[in-house]
Amino acid sequence: MAQETTKNQWHDPAHVQEFFSVRARDWDARFPGDGPAYDAAVADLGLRRGDVVLDAGCGTGRALPALRAAVGPRGVVLGADLTPAMLEAAVRAGRQRAGRLLLADVTRLPLRDGSVDAVFAAGLVSHLADLVEGLSELARVVRPGGRLALFHPVGRAALAARHGRQVTPDDERAEPNLRPLLARGGWHLDSYTDEDTRFLALASRSDRPAQNGAVRD
Repeated sequence: MAQETTKNQWHDPAHVQEFFSVRARDWDARFPGDGPAYDAAVADLGLRRGDVVLDAGCGTGRALPALRAAVGPRGVVLGADLTPAMLEAAVRAGRQRAGRLLLADVTRLPLRDGSVDAVFAAGLVSHLADLVEGLSELARVVRPGGRLALFHPVGRAALAARHGRQVTPDDERAEPNLRPLLARGGWHLDSYTDEDTRFLALASRSDRPAQNGAVRD
């Protein structure tokens, strides 16, 4: 029961804000070696010069410089996060120079349909109360054929061990579970990597609306 309560808390926006608010100032210092993993994941997303890319749940903006380098000066980089303190930390780190920061819930993005070429999302899956709903909203703002990267700088087993637990079969990030969830949200899973050194699921925006109707064409 305690484990389920914790899981529900992670899906509560108020709890997520509270958790990250008190940790925002020292967040980057806690994970100083993650930079190369972020850079590699951005490279695998296959961005083109001039693309519009969204970092969904950008936190302190660690991916923004790599995203900016990938899309070039003519591209557009957006970073959206629910927690003001994390965006303030991004500004202190100077990362607002790499992209525009948005205080926004990624399940209700202030963006037009099909206005984005790709989405980068680090550590986002575990903070969505309804994963299909969240994926559908990301699909709404991405053009058909656009790309999605679901990323974490360590794999599922390594992350679970860090928190003193084991990976369970109902983990939404497990490939057999994630593939149909992505499909329901309007995405096709193209590749899946789950290693100790990183988790990366790459998907393409389907031409068809999400099954729950959240993608509006």
